[in-house]
Amino acid sequence: MSKAVKAMVAEELRGRYAGVTNACVVDLAGLTVQEQQQLRRRLREKTGRLEVIKNSLARQAFAGGPLELLGDALEGPCAVVTARESLIDVAKVLVEAAKEFSKLDLRHAVIESDAGLLSVVEVSKMKSRDELLAEIAMLVGSPGRALTACLCSPQSKIAGCLKAIVDKAA
Repeated sequence: MSKAVKAMVAEELRGRYAGVTNACVVDLAGLTVQEQQQLRRRLREKTGRLEVIKNSLARQAFAGGPLELLGDALEGPCAVVTARESLIDVAKVLVEAAKEFSKLDLRHAVIESDAGLLSVVEVSKMKSRDELLAEIAMLVGSPGRALTACLCSPQSKIAGCLKAIVDKAA
């Protein structure tokens, strides 16, 4: 490939990965075409995308961006996995697939909030955005429920006493 073609491909990749802040790297060597298709199908269900890129072109495309650490960690045959929504959900799919496809090698991941490289297994153990929002909603609502219980408790005791008096009089 000539330098001009490499520069054009690297520029195309740079544009494609411009807004991407989360990604992981896997090794597909040894997987059959059918297994790779199954993996890609599972990733698409979670808005994931798997793309095999030449390492030197990926390094050029990732340089100066949030995926630069990932570009530096590329060694040997590998593929980049990105997600439109949650990389954590995609990492969970990858870990499940690695149990089924023994030749699938999970390598590194970069998440925008972390300063370094993580393993894909570590990322899969994190809570997803939806799980975190649900937990925050529960924590925000918890003091209100406790306050409501405290305010209603004396009233319910008085109501119980009044009911007992009415039942006794009847």
